[in-house]
Amino acid sequence: MAVAISTGVRNALSALQTVQSAMQTSQSRLATGKKVNSAVDNAVNFFTAAGLNDRSSQLSGLLDGMSNAVQTINAASKGLDSITKLVQSAQSTIKQAQAESLTKPAITGATALATSAEATATGQSIKATALAKNLLDDNTTATANTATSSYAGNLGIDPTKTSLELNVTVGNQTYTDTSLSATSTLSDLVDSINSSGIASASVDDTGKLVVTASSGDKVTVGLGAGTTAALAHTDAVAGGQNTAVGLIAADATTGASPTSSAVRTNLIKQYNDLRDQIDQLAKDAGFNGTNLLAGDKMSVVFNEKTGSSQSKLSVQGQTIDSSGLGLSKAAGATGAGQVNFQSDSELSGAADSLTNALSSLRSFSSTLGSNLAVVQARQDFTKSMIDTLNTGADNLVNADQNQEAATLLALQTRQQLSQTALSLSNQADQGVLRLF
Repeated sequence: MAVAISTGVRNALSALQTVQSAMQTSQSRLATGKKVNSAVDNAVNFFTAAGLNDRSSQLSGLLDGMSNAVQTINAASKGLDSITKLVQSAQSTIKQAQAESLTKPAITGATALATSAEATATGQSIKATALAKNLLDDNTTATANTATSSYAGNLGIDPTKTSLELNVTVGNQTYTDTSLSATSTLSDLVDSINSSGIASASVDDTGKLVVTASSGDKVTVGLGAGTTAALAHTDAVAGGQNTAVGLIAADATTGASPTSSAVRTNLIKQYNDLRDQIDQLAKDAGFNGTNLLAGDKMSVVFNEKTGSSQSKLSVQGQTIDSSGLGLSKAAGATGAGQVNFQSDSELSGAADSLTNALSSLRSFSSTLGSNLAVVQARQDFTKSMIDTLNTGADNLVNADQNQEAATLLALQTRQQLSQTALSLSNQADQGVLRLF
């Protein structure tokens, strides 16, 4: 049986139900902090916010890779700084070795180039008599002619071998002179060596030729003769005509070497220890399995896209070790792949290699610095983008807590008023009962 409800009660009840529903909505928004909790609430805002939050989450995942990249580059950069200090220490070691001067080696002729009798005949000293002698013989025999009062004499090089060549080597520098001729004298030969810039020559008072290196490096002298320039060169390399100027053939190959320096010998281990530390330090400059100083390559992804739309940076490392930097191992003698600490020229070459190594380190350090700046800029940008995406999503679905609290308070007041209206309507209906 249907129960009839008066219009006043029905209206009061409907208002109370409406207020109750609105209160539930406000309470839900206050509890969750969102005004859109499902697609039912607002489909457009709900799915738009979900897309923004999804991208924000993906970018947040990429931040870890960027952070690792920053630390990997920092580790390599700190390694380069330390290696640079070790290279500078090696430079100091080289300078210490260079400061310890070596006795300049000299080759002294085995025989005198003039005799007392010749000097008496010419009325000059033995030295002057020797310097005036021609290199080539004046006849078809290869014998030295004695000086007379009217003839300076010669040193006995076969006159049929009209091509002459002089080779002087000091360290890694070689001087070659092919301008000597049939009319050249020993004085011309001495002048030629003196003009080389790498050695000096003279004839001592006993008539012997003396060739002295201009630095503390091994010196060799070779004089050759032949019917062609090529044969003269071959003869000079072997020192085939050395005996004509009082030298021996071995002076073209063995020559004269400086006396070893004890100070330089002691510095060899110090230099090699620094070289080893450079290698070990480079191996320890990795981070999370990636070492840019060992030639590793690192790729840093900056966005959530794939394929050609993906934004990333590839950082190519370099193999930084003593060999790669051109730092040869120190030794006490000349050898392949070694720097002889007893040689001025090889020490000078080692000093140049260290200068070049520092230049290479600075260049790679600059490259790493540039890459680091890019990664850090993208890292900061990504953080800002994540904040922007989150804020945009929140603006679409989050509720205004102040507004919802005020609305709930107003609804509670309306609820009380609705309940009072309902009570009044019921009292009006009860007035009919009192008639009975």
